[in-house]
Amino acid sequence: MTDTTTDIATHGVNVTDVAAGKVRSLLEQEGRDDLRLRVAVQPGGCSGLIYQLYFDERVLDGDALRDYDGVEVVVDKMSVPYLEGATIDFKDTIEQQGFTIDNPNAGSACACGGSFS
Repeated sequence: MTDTTTDIATHGVNVTDVAAGKVRSLLEQEGRDDLRLRVAVQPGGCSGLIYQLYFDERVLDGDALRDYDGVEVVVDKMSVPYLEGATIDFKDTIEQQGFTIDNPNAGSACACGGSFS
């Protein structure tokens, strides 16, 4: 018997239980079980790179994938080194609501994302 599955790389992005629960809740509200959370860094912002988080049904060639209790998180090949060791969390307080990324690779923070070193 031959194995026809392809090997997919993993990544070092961490997702807190709270963030994974929020993603799961959003997917349930949409009635979708075919989507993954895609995390990427893209050119732009004052530091040259900004974060992107969005739902994606695709897994592209070179993507790294990791499962967090049923929540799949995908990172593209170019973004993996920039996001290594980063933690995605979800805050729901008076001061802040939404997903946050704590990234040890960001040298300093700015209003549009982070500065990468």
